[in-house]
Amino acid sequence: MKIGFIGLGNMGAPMAVNLVAAGHDVTGFDPSAPCPDGVAQAASGAEAATKADVVISMLPNGTILRSVATEVIPAMSPGAVLLDCSTVDVDSARAVAAEAEAAGLGFLDAPVSGGTGGATAGTLTFMVGGSAEAFETARPLFDIMGQKAVHCGAAGNGQAAKICNNMILGVTMIATCEAFALADKLGLSREAMFDVVSTSSGYSWSMNAYCPAPGIGPQTPADNNYKPGFAASLMLKDLRLSQQAAETVSADTPMGARAAELYTEFVEAEGCGEKDFSAMLPRFETRTRES
Repeated sequence: MKIGFIGLGNMGAPMAVNLVAAGHDVTGFDPSAPCPDGVAQAASGAEAATKADVVISMLPNGTILRSVATEVIPAMSPGAVLLDCSTVDVDSARAVAAEAEAAGLGFLDAPVSGGTGGATAGTLTFMVGGSAEAFETARPLFDIMGQKAVHCGAAGNGQAAKICNNMILGVTMIATCEAFALADKLGLSREAMFDVVSTSSGYSWSMNAYCPAPGIGPQTPADNNYKPGFAASLMLKDLRLSQQAAETVSADTPMGARAAELYTEFVEAEGCGEKDFSAMLPRFETRTRES
């Protein structure tokens, strides 16, 4: 396919490289990042989108997505697909979908899970909202960039799936870190706790696959001084999106709301936004009920 790729940062660049390696013709644009090897440089988003079969975007937020969509949709050929892999608010995804459909284009919101490592390895998971027809058009690209793509329904549902998933992740990571800190104070070794919880009813991805305690379980960012696989600032972004969505539909999410408050303190008051989100553990290690 001829592909336009807009947003060539830490996630977008390796995704574009994998598409090139698979034989696709990729033209890219990013106002602040160079095109990686093999990706042709466009002078603007509109130029990257011209005559493309699929335009992929990987952008920081919904405001930028709306701006980029306004630029690229008029440049796209009828029947082409705009595939947005950003994590943004549901309302922005649905607004851009309506704009694209009015112009005779397909639209998919397809936020990802897997981080920069998954982007490089081509093992991302895509949560996809949009029409079945557009999903089938993009399926070969999902197969290159990731290991799984789940069609979640209508436009916006990919974002809904992502924020619900990451709300669970934020809550369970906090609970896991709290439990390790409590175990320390009770004199229970971390290894013993892991061995019990990882095979018992406290099992979770946060414990078993991404343990926040260094030297326990599989290799994780905790073993690299909490250098981020998934930065705390990004977790805060997703938790805030979950609470924005919850407010829109009047959903009661007290655990999600509290997780957002705790990550706000961690990122903004404590300056830990560039640490991995599992670095909540050393935070709890030094705190008491009074502090």
